Amino acid sequence: MSSPGATSNPLNTLAPKRKTKKKHFVQQKVEVFRGSDPALSVLMWGVNHSINDLSHVPVPVMLLPDDFKASTKIKVSNHLFNKENLPGQFKFKDYCPQVFRNLREHFGIEDQDYQVSLARSPPLKYQEGQGVKLLLTSYDRTLVVKEISSEEVEGMHNILSEYHQHIVTCHGSTMLPQFLAMYRVTVESEDTYLLVMRNMFSHRLHVHRKYDLKGSLVSRGASFKEKVKELPTYKDVDFRNNMQKVYVSDEEKEKVVDKLNRDIEFLVRMRVMDYSLLLGIHDVERAEREEEEEMESSYEEDEEDENSLAPPPGSTSPEGIGGYMNSFKPMGPGEFDPYVDVYAIQSAVGARQREVYFMGLIDVLTQYDTKKKAAHAAKAVKHGAGAEISTVHPEQYAKRFREFITKIFA
Repeated sequence: MSSPGATSNPLNTLAPKRKTKKKHFVQQKVEVFRGSDPALSVLMWGVNHSINDLSHVPVPVMLLPDDFKASTKIKVSNHLFNKENLPGQFKFKDYCPQVFRNLREHFGIEDQDYQVSLARSPPLKYQEGQGVKLLLTSYDRTLVVKEISSEEVEGMHNILSEYHQHIVTCHGSTMLPQFLAMYRVTVESEDTYLLVMRNMFSHRLHVHRKYDLKGSLVSRGASFKEKVKELPTYKDVDFRNNMQKVYVSDEEKEKVVDKLNRDIEFLVRMRVMDYSLLLGIHDVERAEREEEEEMESSYEEDEEDENSLAPPPGSTSPEGIGGYMNSFKPMGPGEFDPYVDVYAIQSAVGARQREVYFMGLIDVLTQYDTKKKAAHAAKAVKHGAGAEISTVHPEQYAKRFREFITKIFA
């Protein structure tokens, strides 16, 4: 988005191009994309193509069983458009488009906002992404794009109908991931499966500490390599050793526990396990100090930024899922819009710590299959049949998880 040549009038770069409905998208790609990002180029192209096509399809009165098995596919070969950014041949598949459109509606996300957030500018690599799998956030940080395996695609298909019913029943009020779309991108005969979800963390409040909690203490401490990162992912042992607590009001605690119980009952019915509670903590006092230091040190830089089209890091887009907030008064440290930061909870008035918590369930596509049974047997041999191990039956996992999570509150 911050190409130097674009600051005067970015539309000048489009003059010689043919006018199509994808003109806006091409402009962005010319500015930001290189040939080293073929899968992401195709993802952005595919999202635009898919949402534009879907806008011409009437919303069904009700979803049918076939909608949960449906998909749309497009294969592009030897094309002549946008050759500098898109590979010569590629395929794009949109899984269950009518179902995910309906889910986006239940989560209060309009397709146009979703399209802008995900495809207006390239996704950013998430700093904690590990290994070869992609983990991205949309450029406005409202969405997460996660690369998943073909087994997880199957897992999603296995639970999608019941997941949809669960979301309808609870009116979108859930701690489960908000699944918004699932795609397959194929470049040079290599398939990449991508799952799009709402970001559980804030698109504007920094997370200062985060935990991945499963309710087990066996092999559940962050490694030294993890701890030296700028934002480590701590685990159950670290939570206990740090004497960490969540300081929310009794009313908020009751809401969280009710949602959690409802969601866990759903996961048990789906034979899902190995999920975690993702807990992010925004330290309000630290954020206030950081904001004061930033204002003092970057006054001149801010004046320069006013003349630039590129938004500073952490700012919202003028459009998209979080963009409408720009029309309201600026928000300070610890302030958030509950319609955008739906996983956020304010600490209780008069609490020991002034914090904002982001809490949600993650990794919910692991069903209790043969691999888990084998892992459970191996761990039982190693630690003993009664040991507190991570891999157990779904009912046992849920019971242990519930008991642990209710103890995290002060």
